[in-house]
Amino acid sequence: MKLGVIGCGKMGEALVGGIVRSGVAKAEDVLVYDTWAASMEHLVEKLGVRSAGGNAEVATASEVILLCVKPQGFVEMLGELGPVGDKLLVSIAAGIRLETMAASCVTTPTSPAPRLVRVMPNTPALVGRGAAAYALGTTATPADAATTEALLGAVGYVCQVQEEDLDAVTALSGSGPAYIFLMIEALVAAGVAQGLDPQIAHDLAVHTVAGAAALTIQTGEDPAVLRKNVTSPNGTTFAALQSFEQNHFTRIVAEAVAAAADRSRELGGGRA
Repeated sequence: MKLGVIGCGKMGEALVGGIVRSGVAKAEDVLVYDTWAASMEHLVEKLGVRSAGGNAEVATASEVILLCVKPQGFVEMLGELGPVGDKLLVSIAAGIRLETMAASCVTTPTSPAPRLVRVMPNTPALVGRGAAAYALGTTATPADAATTEALLGAVGYVCQVQEEDLDAVTALSGSGPAYIFLMIEALVAAGVAQGLDPQIAHDLAVHTVAGAAALTIQTGEDPAVLRKNVTSPNGTTFAALQSFEQNHFTRIVAEAVAAAADRSRELGGGRA
């Protein structure tokens, strides 16, 4: 696969690193570009990929183009690609709808519109444990879906959704790591308040969250079943869960996710 990557920030680096290490694309077949030259050169030195002199060069030389650019300036960047023809463009830009991408791509009578995919990844991709969802544009093919899954699967879990679901995906998994970090912060503070050394509280909290997630993944059990399995009647866990219920923990989480989804819709112009 001749892969082009525009944007060499943290997410771009995470994706390219996973793609090269997994063998989805060879380092010498990956061409990268970033207006911030230091980020681009860092990726070249670290992974052995090649650098380009501009966006149009990436588009011309690549079969698949991964767009790891922030929403600000994204439309202008698409114009700089020039007429890319019938190639696959995969975007991770939050809030940029497929129809906006399609309208912003340069086409000519001899250069048809590219095939488009929109992806919502999350930051655990930086350590190969990402959770991403993607939506296909109207002209994207099943082969394009397979390519997208190979690219994103190199850094974690990936699934396909309809574009109207991406605001909910953004709210759940896109912003979700921040919710877990907040929970870890709260657990550490609570442990310290109960007399634990701060470092011990931190390590116990982090490994507890990681272990609980791993147990859920590896067993395939419903989280509700796992929760019940560790909750003895009138025991310590029971007391804690009662406190959560009395303080409307489930409602708080639901309202937070709804607020994030609403904001995602606003940023995207109110339409899916």
